[in-house]
Amino acid sequence: MATSSKLRSPVLPRRRLAEPFLLLLLLLLLAAVARPTAAADVVELTLLAGAQEKGAVCLDGSPPGYHLQRGFGSGEHSWLVFLEGGAWCNSIESCSRRKMGVYGSSKFMKAAEFNGILSNDQQLNSDFYNWNKVAIRYCDGASFSGDAEAQDKDGSTLHFRGLRIWEAVVDELMGKGLATAKQAILSGCSAGGLAALLHCNDFHARFPKEVSAKCLPDAGFFLDVEDLSGERHMWSVFNGTVHLQNVREVLSKDCLTKKDPTECFFPAELVKSITAPTLILNSAYDSWQMDPFLDSHGPVAKLTFGIAVPHKSKNKFVDDVEIVKDKKDWGLFIDSCFTHCQTPFNISWSSQASPVLGSKTVAEAVGDWYFERSYEVKEIDCEYPCNPTCSSQLPT
Repeated sequence: MATSSKLRSPVLPRRRLAEPFLLLLLLLLLAAVARPTAAADVVELTLLAGAQEKGAVCLDGSPPGYHLQRGFGSGEHSWLVFLEGGAWCNSIESCSRRKMGVYGSSKFMKAAEFNGILSNDQQLNSDFYNWNKVAIRYCDGASFSGDAEAQDKDGSTLHFRGLRIWEAVVDELMGKGLATAKQAILSGCSAGGLAALLHCNDFHARFPKEVSAKCLPDAGFFLDVEDLSGERHMWSVFNGTVHLQNVREVLSKDCLTKKDPTECFFPAELVKSITAPTLILNSAYDSWQMDPFLDSHGPVAKLTFGIAVPHKSKNKFVDDVEIVKDKKDWGLFIDSCFTHCQTPFNISWSSQASPVLGSKTVAEAVGDWYFERSYEVKEIDCEYPCNPTCSSQLPT
């Protein structure tokens, strides 16, 4: 589970389907659940300037990259920065494998499609369609937080420079207009959602007080719970990552004086030190966090044979976010759907199959929270399988 293949990227590369029939079938399925929308924009890759000089490089030493789509009209001075997800590497072996692919080297990165919260389709994404939107690619394996290096088995260097990537890319974006933003959101999915929590305070501090800068971590609230075998799987993954890649710089200093750095890497601790307005968007039955022992048996088996673990996880989730309920300007959208990452996909962001809580889709809840159209957005769903809006077609 520490390898990148376990978490799909929300930044979708251009692909060709070998069979025209498959393409037709896919289009028909999407049409059945989604509103008619314009084709997703394909946004070219930009490599960070002067990456080697700044020491801000991917695992293999190549420059990191991002996709920037310029805003227009009323969104000209509004920015959405989205951090790509893709699990972690927590050992020399797993990082060595990772550097040979898109999650460890920009050599494999291509143009990307923007969907969901990144879409420029007004009907699908009415609140943010015309904002400046940036997707920062993930190639360090530690949620943009490490600062170290190690020798690979072949004698080459493994560069653990996620923190430098974060700082250098955001600095470059500040020079491209982010510094004059009137509105700004830092978001991300999965490992990128965790990164949004890790860097939330830094992002918020880059703007004057009058700028509405907020954070939106999606599917980044990972739990320290035992699986069916009694193992603390996420602790094991995080522990290896924290110590191999040296992530201490991004952790709460107060937490580090009292607890193990690995514990401080978990969202339950991170939220205690975040001062910026934040909305936590997550499934309490996150499909990626279900018992790894049942992974190969699919979602039905997970929720049938492993139902005790999901409910235990849900209770742990509710306990961990209890502190958020009393935080002013914060929000919660915790549904009970079997899914993972809800902002970057059209179907879960805003469609007839989008999860609904408090009579709001994901997109509506996020918009109401950010623009303060509602007194508060703090919704926690009932236990699975109570929510009839949870579609089996949601991404897992």
